[in-house]
Amino acid sequence: MTLAEKRDELVEDLSIIEDPQERFAYIIDNARSQKPLADEFKVEAFRIEGCQSQLWLVPRFEDGKCYFETDSDAVITKGVAGLLTQLYSGFPPEEIIALPPDFLAEVGITQHLTPNRRNGLSNVWSKIESFAAHCLKSATSEAN
Repeated sequence: MTLAEKRDELVEDLSIIEDPQERFAYIIDNARSQKPLADEFKVEAFRIEGCQSQLWLVPRFEDGKCYFETDSDAVITKGVAGLLTQLYSGFPPEEIIALPPDFLAEVGITQHLTPNRRNGLSNVWSKIESFAAHCLKSATSEAN
């Protein structure tokens, strides 16, 4: 499955839920199903700036693919960030860079977030995108 196909599947799943409150209940359930980060990763180096709550994003690059884990002390923040990390994990950097998370607005998630949460979400995407770009650059320079 490509990243675009995975995104389309997620959009379809979220679009079925018409009520915004039910959509957030889905996101909260998603957050509660995620395993927490180990305390060793809840450090400043992995903290996402610009978010009222504590939010951490831990990236890694393995076998040509990017993987992401996230955690937060706020369940909605953890759930929304988790949607992004679950979507982008396991894909090569060039696919990640080519597919920004505009689907969140398409399914009515970002419109119902506070400005601080939207800012935090934007910063999560920035970290994912910059990590993927760094991995792509490193992989390209190693190939040469």
